[in-house]
Amino acid sequence: MSKMWKTRITALLILLLGVGLGLFVYKSEIRHRNLAPEAKATGLAKFPFKLGLDLSGGTHLIYKADVSQVDSTQLKDSMDALRDVIERRVNVFGVSEPIVQVQNGGGFSGAGEERLIVDLPGVTDVSKAIEMIGQTPLLDFRTENPDKNATPVATVGKDGNVVLDPYASKYIRTDLTGRFLDKATLEFDQTTGEPKVGLQFNAEGSALFEKITSENIGKTVAIFLDGAPISTPTVNEAISGGKAQISGNFTPTEAKTLVGRLNSGALPVPISLISTQTIGPSLGTQATSAGVKAALIGFLAIALFLIIWYRLPGMIAVLALSIYAVIMMTLFKLIPVTLTAAGIAGFIISIGIAVDANVLIFERIKEELRKGDSIPDSIHHGFKRAWFSVRDSNLSSIITAVILFTVGTSLIKGFALVFLIGVIVSMISAISITRIFLYTLNIKKINKFTSFLFGSGFSNASVIAPTVVGVQK
Repeated sequence: MSKMWKTRITALLILLLGVGLGLFVYKSEIRHRNLAPEAKATGLAKFPFKLGLDLSGGTHLIYKADVSQVDSTQLKDSMDALRDVIERRVNVFGVSEPIVQVQNGGGFSGAGEERLIVDLPGVTDVSKAIEMIGQTPLLDFRTENPDKNATPVATVGKDGNVVLDPYASKYIRTDLTGRFLDKATLEFDQTTGEPKVGLQFNAEGSALFEKITSENIGKTVAIFLDGAPISTPTVNEAISGGKAQISGNFTPTEAKTLVGRLNSGALPVPISLISTQTIGPSLGTQATSAGVKAALIGFLAIALFLIIWYRLPGMIAVLALSIYAVIMMTLFKLIPVTLTAAGIAGFIISIGIAVDANVLIFERIKEELRKGDSIPDSIHHGFKRAWFSVRDSNLSSIITAVILFTVGTSLIKGFALVFLIGVIVSMISAISITRIFLYTLNIKKINKFTSFLFGSGFSNASVIAPTVVGVQK
């Protein structure tokens, strides 16, 4: 098999791949939209576009975490545990694709706060969203304060008034919190039938619990829930195995509710709500329509420019850009990438970068033709010599995207991620796909027609015939 036929088969496979990916994007989106609200997504319907709050509507909550009692070496682990707990909590309520992330308020802002960002798509009732998060209990264990004469500690209550907290002076916090809880179970006393809540800690929590009980034999180790003691048992002996029991005079319903809440997650650190934002579904739909419209208009305008100005290579570039677009949309569905208005902007900009690479290559091809090279040689040299400029410009864009993704906020991260993927894929489409399609045409002769096809703007491709210098005898 000749090299040309191998190139043509490769081009055909790329074309079929592009058509297949386009059908996947289209059919998966249609089937997801036709899915009944209560039905479970199967097959292609499991791959919808994942839209951010600004496009789908929902609630955006920002919480401030109180990490004053957390050791600096445990700060990251505590915040990661907090994120996992809240994520489990909102999943219990059936929220579709919640986004829970930790944001450090330090760094460039200098605020020095640890924050938790919670995005709840489709939840437009702020009070319901806050209730989802606020119902998660804060569980911790405390030991007796050896100073019996300690004065109550003044704290600020929920109403903003200063109150005396008697527990803060009677008990000392330990490192054992709900962060180390493996599971909670509903149990009943075999004698009295009283409902109790059994606790099972993980390996690290079991070691902490054994250490605390061994150091406080004959003393009280209080179990606090949301800042108030619900059980104050006296330790008779060191307890190994990481099992504890809460007997707080519960009714069966109260004990069952507490077990569910603890299994959903006990907060490792307290949190307080500092900001809320709600985006209605109608506004989200308008934003989505505007973003899609902008992307289509931008793509069509670029396609028109390429075809008019660069003719045959321009048409090939438009075909490569179309394949690039369906590859990008497939990646959005499979990774999946959460698309926001900023992300769509990053996608549109990456299309422009792909076009920029094609422009550099086509201009270089035109220069090679003017030097007198054949069309195949001009295509070969054009891609080879333009590659360094394309590589350097794309590398600078990739570095910028990585920096933005590393230090940016959630909004900037969405833009940076889509932009980064777009730049990488555009390098493949601009360098490889366009070149393969141009080679497939196998145009060798230079005449008026081919000169027109490889021309640009208002002029045809002109070839400078080589000058032969003779020696006069």
